[in-house]
This record gives sequence, C-alpha cells and structure tokens, in this order.
Amino acid sequence: MAHSSKHFLFILFSTISIIPFSHQLQHPLDSLTPNEFIQVQTIVKQSYPTSNHNLTFQYMGLEEPNKHVVISWLENYSTTPPPRQALVIARINHKTHEIIVDLSHNRIISDQIYNGYGYPLLTFEEQNDADQLLFKYAPFLASISKRGLKIEEVVCESFAIGWYGEKKKNGRIVKVVCYYLDGTVNLYMRPIEAITVTVDLEQMKIIHFRDRFMIPVPKAAGTDYRESEQRAPFGPQLKGITVVQQDGPSFTTDGNRVRWANWDFHLSFDARAGPIISLASIYDTEKHKFRRVMYRGFVSELFVPYMDLTEEWYYRIFFDAGEYGYGLCAVPLEPLRDCPANAVFMGAFVAGQDGMPKEMPNVFCIFERNAGDIMWRHTETMIPEVNVTEVRPEVSLVVRMISTVGNYDYINDWEFKQIGSIQVRVGLSGLLQVRGSKYTHKDQIHEEVYGTLLAENTLGAHHDHFLSYYLDLDVDGESNSFVKSKLQTTRVTDHSSPRKSYWKVVSEAAKTESDAKIKLGLESADLLVVNPNKKTKMGNLVGYRLIPGSVTGPLLTDDDYPQIRGAFTKYNVWVTPYNKSEKWAGGLYTDQSRGDDTLATWSSRNRRIENKDIVLWYTLGFHHVPYQEDFPVMPTLSSGFELRPANFFEYNPVLKVKVPNVVRWPNCSI
Repeated sequence: MAHSSKHFLFILFSTISIIPFSHQLQHPLDSLTPNEFIQVQTIVKQSYPTSNHNLTFQYMGLEEPNKHVVISWLENYSTTPPPRQALVIARINHKTHEIIVDLSHNRIISDQIYNGYGYPLLTFEEQNDADQLLFKYAPFLASISKRGLKIEEVVCESFAIGWYGEKKKNGRIVKVVCYYLDGTVNLYMRPIEAITVTVDLEQMKIIHFRDRFMIPVPKAAGTDYRESEQRAPFGPQLKGITVVQQDGPSFTTDGNRVRWANWDFHLSFDARAGPIISLASIYDTEKHKFRRVMYRGFVSELFVPYMDLTEEWYYRIFFDAGEYGYGLCAVPLEPLRDCPANAVFMGAFVAGQDGMPKEMPNVFCIFERNAGDIMWRHTETMIPEVNVTEVRPEVSLVVRMISTVGNYDYINDWEFKQIGSIQVRVGLSGLLQVRGSKYTHKDQIHEEVYGTLLAENTLGAHHDHFLSYYLDLDVDGESNSFVKSKLQTTRVTDHSSPRKSYWKVVSEAAKTESDAKIKLGLESADLLVVNPNKKTKMGNLVGYRLIPGSVTGPLLTDDDYPQIRGAFTKYNVWVTPYNKSEKWAGGLYTDQSRGDDTLATWSSRNRRIENKDIVLWYTLGFHHVPYQEDFPVMPTLSSGFELRPANFFEYNPVLKVKVPNVVRWPNCSI
C-alpha cells in the first residue's frame, strides 16, 4: 500500500542515523544494523538455500532481550550486553516459520512452524507483483477498454481480504483494486468501480475476476493537491516565520539514546510498529537521580474498518500495523514542512523481501517546540503596592514519524515536557477512500450509500480509525498497580453545610484484568498507574495519570467479523501483566486473523495485576464522517493522550526551571 525510498540524503549537522556507529557501545534495544540484517539473511539462507526452497522474508527485527536482563545491564554498564538476537518471520515452501537467530553465535536457535489462523505481514514486493498481474490479464484489459480508459493511466493496489466466518482457511490471497490518473496525481479520487480481482500470492496468479457493471469514474478536475497545480484565487499568504536556535539544539544523541532537559530515553525503529520509545526516565532534582517512567511504548495496532457493505467494499477492513507494517510505510520527512527548521533528522533500515537491508532516510525528526504556550504563570494582585508576575514559557521535545499507509498519512508525535508529561498525538491527513457513484447531487440519493457525496460521482465512505498503544509503564520501578479514582457525587445529609452536595475521590486498585477494562465517558474518574511500594513524604503513592483525549468506541456489534478481529477496541483501557510475547493487540498474524490471538483473548484469562509488572493499553479512535472540506485532500484531524505525573514528585518539578536564553536579533529593541 506504500513504497519505500531508496536514496538517503545527508543534511549536514541535521541528519543522523538510527543505526549506531561502530565506535559506540551498542544498546540492547537498538534496531538491527545493516550488517546484522545481512548476517541474519545469510544464516537463514544457509539453512534454506533458495536453490531448492521457496523463501521470502516477511518480517525481520530485533528479538527483544528479556526485560530483567536489560534492566540488570542498565544498572551495571560494565557487564557484557545481552546477546543480540533477531526475529525472522519467513514463508518457506508456503509455510510460516518463526525463526530466532543468535547473532553472537551466528546460528539459528529456534525454528517453529506456525499452523494457526492468520498470515504474516504483506511485503511491498509481493503487493507490487500482484498489482502488475492485471496489466497482462486480458479480461481486465477488456474491462478498462470498454470504459474508454487508457491502460497507461491505471494504478492498482492490493488489499487484505479479512475473514467473514468461513471455516476453511483461505490461502494467502489479496484483492486488487484500481484507480485512474489522467490529469491528476490524486488517484484515490478516481476509483474504477465494480471490478474485483483476486490474486493468490503464493502462486502469484489471478484466481478470480468479476466486472459487475460500469460506474462513471469521477472527474480529475479539482482533485490535484500539488502546490504547482493550484490556480488563483489563493488564500492569504502569511509573513515568514521560523525557529532559530543560534547555539544549536538543547538535546543530545548518543547512538539511539536521546537526552534533553530532564528526560533520557531510547529511540528505535521497527518495521511493524514504527517508532519505539524505551527506558524513558526523568531526572528528579530533589532525589538527584533519574527515575524511570516507561520501559517501552509504541503503536501496537491501527484498525480501520469501513462501513460500506457493497460487494467491492465490505472487505475493506485494515489492520495497518499487522497487515502492512506501520514502520514499513514510514516516509521521508520534508524539512521545513513536515518538521521545523531546528529539527534533526534520523534514518532507519528495514529488510526487504529478500532479507537484504533497505535504507529509509529521514523517517524521524526530533525538534524542540516553542509554540508560545505557557508552562506555568501567576500574577499576584492581592498584595498592596507589590507587583508580582512570574511566567515560564513551555518548551518541549518532539519525536515525529509519518506513516503513509496507502491513502492516509498518520502524523505520529511523542512529545516530552519538562513538567514530566509524555504527550502522544496522532494526526490524520492524506486522502479519503471514495467510491465512484452515479449521483451528482444529494437530492438524487434515496438509498443507503454508506457515505457523503463530496463531489460529482464521488462518495466519501464512513469509516473508523482506532490506534492501540502499548505502554509498559514502570513508574519508579517495575511493580505497579492500576488505580481508578472515581469522582463520586455525595449528598450532604447532616446539615453540616448550607450546601446540598459535593464530590469526593473514591480510589480502588484493580486486582485482576477484568477490573481494569474501561470504556471511557461512562463516569468521571482519574486513571493512574502507581507504585504501591513507594510514597511521597506526604504519604501519597507515587504515580502517573492517563489523561485521555477524545472518547471514541466501536459501533459495530460484537459478533461482526471485523469487530471479532478488532475486539481490542471494545475498551479504551486495558491492563495486562507484562508478557514479552504479548505485543500486538490484533495478534502476531493479523492478515486473515480470526480474533483468537488478540489483547481481548489474552485479557480473558483475568490474571492478577496488582503490584505486578503491568502494561497499560490505550486505544484512541475517530469515527470519520467525511465532509466536503475533506476533499480533495484532508486537513489534519488530531487526537491523543497524556501521561502526567501524579504525586510522582514532592512538588512542582518545573518550579526552578530557568527561562530559555533570549535570542537577540539585530536591530531589535526587545
């Protein structure tokens, strides 16, 4: 659904690599290096020579070391780092293999065949090969010709087919849909409707073709979003604005370790998850040490079900991380557009279908944000003849990646604030999935069309976006509890006050997983992860609070097949005991999955979570009803959440933060 870039642009003083340099000590959580990708590929191919084995690499990444080993190493850097291992998910002779390669000993230490439901990530190469089959397939060429379209202007893409209750396993198949250019680059606004092509990826051949009817292809006029193609009248142009740090950035990087202000964290890249934030710790000036907040955090799954039930659309149910790779779909960031002038860029590597490393330039940018926000302030007006005004401007650090999964662009920000907060945001932009239609005006519509008429012959389909975040919080240590502090309305019955009511806080620690499942919006409550073994001087448990953004839950019925596969969206909040193998909310094998290996199924065991090493899962969502302002390209729509200190510090941690140095401009009177 997307393509990877092949050329790496080094921007002097502003571009670094996510791959550690050879002179640096390799961190146990670093992504695989290009040499390690090659080493893994060589080892696997030695066991399965391609001369007599059909071998494709569907995923290759770091086999995460055991958590206790990493923490032990962190506490004593002089010890030998944990052995480097790689996880390979490969298709070998049409079977799925889970292979663990020990890079230190140069050998395979585990090779298991997976026989369950679901298949691994789709690769770009096999999707492209499937798409190209259509251009040599006579019935498809005839369908294009009878519509009066030029075959050289047709572009196609492959979609996973999902699961709809069938008992027998389908093979690895995709459905291919096509679009028309001819006067625009906005192919998604010009769908070629009513043609369904099914491709068997293992045999790489078309196994089903159907052309039901002809619908007009929407017009190209007004769909091109390129700046060079726009014509007057234009909107008002703003005067120049930029961010300049004449002394350079305030953050430093050591390999993949980032240090800024009072924060210290590790940043890595994964083909499936994209950015992974690890070992996020904050310096406590009162205790004179760094205290860990989060061991690991990343996007676990992105579930996008469409609501159109027509034959060519009902299967458009996407699991963008598990089927296509949220990291694989990362795109190079545009300096001065995607990221401000003071940004530093980082590249990464992934493995291709042949197992060889592929460079992905500028997939991350890191920058300090000074947007004119206020961190804290007060003006005292009650003291006679004394004027007191204290203000501290907000400056934060942002780590950004953009994943373009087909038509949608997801802008992912991890923002670190000096107050101790981690603010996580995602912005949705890009292009809608639209269906070609006979309608040219809303008044003509007297049936269910599953969307909004955005332009002539163009229906924007209703759909959802649900992002599930894996948040392994270690609040001042691994043993944590999840506490729900309800704000409870209480009536005054003893005439002790003229008031009739007030609210109080009633806190309860979740003992098991079922206690921690929460649908937001049903009641007022603070949600906290606390360390029950540590208290402040005032006797409060140290903790961090989850502050949700928009409250959205699924509207599909529990027995609908897409919802069975995406059952992790039923609750906005889940808490599970830490388990290294439980990382992907939609299951490890998401393509054609059946909902038997999801966050919902793990949590049904109802394990104990009080005073344990626990993982917080948070799902945010969007119900997207398209509007005409979303055409032809969608202005960014954002949501997110915040992890904020809650009695973690003894007092305001930014009380003594100094104002950043003032930048003196020539001929400026300030």
